[in-house]
This record gives sequence, C-alpha cells and structure tokens, in this order.
Amino acid sequence: MTTLTGKFEVTMQPQSDEAFEVGRLTIDKTYAGDVTGQGKGQMLSHMTEVKGSAGYVAVEKFTGTVQGKKGSFVLLHTGVMDKGEQSLLIRIVPDSGSEELKGISGEMGIDIKEGQHFYTLNYQFA
Repeated sequence: MTTLTGKFEVTMQPQSDEAFEVGRLTIDKTYAGDVTGQGKGQMLSHMTEVKGSAGYVAVEKFTGTVQGKKGSFVLLHTGVMDKGEQSLLIRIVPDSGSEELKGISGEMGIDIKEGQHFYTLNYQFA
C-alpha cells in the first residue's frame, strides 16, 4: 500500500428534494499535493433530533493525477456520527479506475483542522 497526503478545498451546494426527508448536496472538490485534480459528486445526509447524531453517503468521481498517473476513479463515502463520535469510511469503488489509474484500489481518510480539509490516500494497483 502506498500512502499519499495533501489537502483539498470543497464547495457543497444544497439541492431541493422534497420527496425525501434527507438533505441532498452537490460536491465540488479541488485536490492538491500528491493527488491533484477535481472531485465531483452528490451527498445524501440525515441529521437526527439527537444533537451530534447523523449519517451520510456520497459518491464522488475523482479526475486527475495520483503521483503523476492520469485518470479517474470513484469514491464511495459512508459516514456516521453517534452522539458526536465519528466514523468515516471512504473506499475506491472496485474496477472504477480509468487510464493509468486502472486497477487502483484503496481507502481515503479525511481530517479537518482549523477549517482546512486534508486527505490521506492509501492505495495499490492490482
């Protein structure tokens, strides 16, 4: 497994979806560091009546470079907060890699410090 780190900027736009009692947002990210490029996706979320308890899922397509290798892949996000305790899993969707990123697999972590977003990507090729 190779580990890469860097940071990203994210803009999220609420979307209207009155058919469901969940929040829906678009995601636009710009990655910098060993991973450079754009992430675009959608998120569904729900906040409960209990403060600090919520959940979200998102699908994000990354297009750019990973250590100079060009292509794209898809990330699947699953996040849960249980009374403030956070759990987050972001996995590369199997067989979603294209071009020089074909065969990529792995996981991504996100850390937010002082309003800035940082990533850690652990990946390998089949």
